[in-house]
Amino acid sequence: MTITDLTAMLGAIAVLMFGMTTMTDGLEKLSSGRLERLLERLTDNVIKGVLVGAAVTGLIQSSTATTVMCVAFVNAGVMKLEQTVGIIMGANIGTTVTAQLLSLGDLSTDNPFMMMLKPSALGGLLAAAGIIFYLFINRGGKRYFGQILLGMGLLFIGMSSMETAMTPLQGSPAFQRMFASFSNPFLGVVVGALVTALLHSSAASVGILQALSATGIISFNIAFPLIMGQNIGTCLTSLVSSVGASRNAKRTAALHLTFNITGTVVFLILLYGGNALFHFSFWETTMTRGAIANMHLAFNIACTLLLLPFHKQLVKLVMRVAPGKDADITVLDERFLATPALALEQAAATVMQMGELAQENLASAVDLLEHFSAKKLERLNERETTLDRLEGMLDSYLVKLTDRALSQEENAKVSALLHTLSDYERMGDYAVNVSECAVFLHEHNLAFSDDAIEELKILSGAVQETLEKTLKCCRTLQHADAIQVEPLEEVVDVLAAQLKDLHVERLKEGRCTVELGTQFLELLINLERISDHCSNVALNVLRETSSEKDIVWTDSHTYIRQLHHGSNPEFDRLFREYQAKYKI
Repeated sequence: MTITDLTAMLGAIAVLMFGMTTMTDGLEKLSSGRLERLLERLTDNVIKGVLVGAAVTGLIQSSTATTVMCVAFVNAGVMKLEQTVGIIMGANIGTTVTAQLLSLGDLSTDNPFMMMLKPSALGGLLAAAGIIFYLFINRGGKRYFGQILLGMGLLFIGMSSMETAMTPLQGSPAFQRMFASFSNPFLGVVVGALVTALLHSSAASVGILQALSATGIISFNIAFPLIMGQNIGTCLTSLVSSVGASRNAKRTAALHLTFNITGTVVFLILLYGGNALFHFSFWETTMTRGAIANMHLAFNIACTLLLLPFHKQLVKLVMRVAPGKDADITVLDERFLATPALALEQAAATVMQMGELAQENLASAVDLLEHFSAKKLERLNERETTLDRLEGMLDSYLVKLTDRALSQEENAKVSALLHTLSDYERMGDYAVNVSECAVFLHEHNLAFSDDAIEELKILSGAVQETLEKTLKCCRTLQHADAIQVEPLEEVVDVLAAQLKDLHVERLKEGRCTVELGTQFLELLINLERISDHCSNVALNVLRETSSEKDIVWTDSHTYIRQLHHGSNPEFDRLFREYQAKYKI
């Protein structure tokens, strides 16, 4: 084999690997997280888990990606360890689809149409069609569809190029001796595992083995241990991804490894023991691409059928290997960044937690004004610390997400979440300011007049309802819910202005001290600012849901001003309704 042949083979492997990566990335982007959400929801029993795991892996063509998603789901508390057993078993079956596609190279026919299905011909056609979609018809999902076609085309081209580059190896005695040594089951398993771990893809390593079959030196007793090892090697990525994760996430990765090692050991004993006794006629049969693909598929199906009845025992085994309880779960798992749609879901859920913490703190702060409690104040400050921590985590997480290839819609969602988390954090700060007023009153043994207390109850009630409606529209993402926030926020503004006037009157009449008056004005300012931030959050939801996107997106201030000046009958109706409810 010359240097030219070697470089050609390395180039072909590179094209095959790049094609597989491109195809997998395109499939994941086209799914926009839908397949991942399928994993999360349809795994209430182990049979469903196997079917869903096989379907998802068959579509995204990466058992590693499926297993890593399971690790991330378990780490985030979205799934339980028991739910992942079936998915992992199914993932091993789903990953065999690529080998079946590459086995089309074995087609032998004079039919021109059937000849076009051979990788040598099909690769060029798919790559050409894919590049047209990818470069020229690149709107939305069509670009990702083009990426899938391009990746599949490159996969077939790499396969054909590899076969051509390996042709000189057919007559090489050294090459034949090297592969003959792989008939040793232990050496074959180790080499198969190492190659797959290096490539991070069992489908790619099986593809290379299929290309090598064109040399005519790959027999059953050589291919079998290599395929066994490939199944073990594919576990490396999920094991690495579990580093630093929760204990149950580590158990998920260990479950994948345990399942594949158990299947390998059982079938090595059965086949090698059986051959020693019965001398199987197929033992040294030369393998074709199709035979390797079928062996890969048959082995994974057989492993699943063998171990499926013992799925509970597998879970118990990994629980013993990694005993103990999990610490607090981290929702913002960086493994989700590989799938932006899922990462956005997790980030949105965490932003909602921030809103709920701000709501709890507002309620506690208002209650402290009348019923001061050191314990309540301590819990309020603890929640404020959590709010600040979540803001930092989310900000860093979403910035990392912007480094990924995001669609226009996903970029808009990231921007909206960044603004929303900032608004919730500021609401938390203003709630703390309200609590500080309560602390001042308590420490100086001061109390508002009955009139001032009643006025504050009305204003704080309106602000709390504004925040409640804000959280609701964030949960539902419904335009009808978001439109209810702004008229109530306007009522809060009107109320705050009225209370300031009433406060000035009390000062003039000597019914309120300057010291109390300062605290009263401070409360009005902080409560009003909380409602202002509610308006900002609701406006982000309106941007996503309004049919008047030109106005909402291009000039939000004009849109709000128009609402306040009678351009929307629904706004006017709600404003009158809330004004009657919160009347001084």
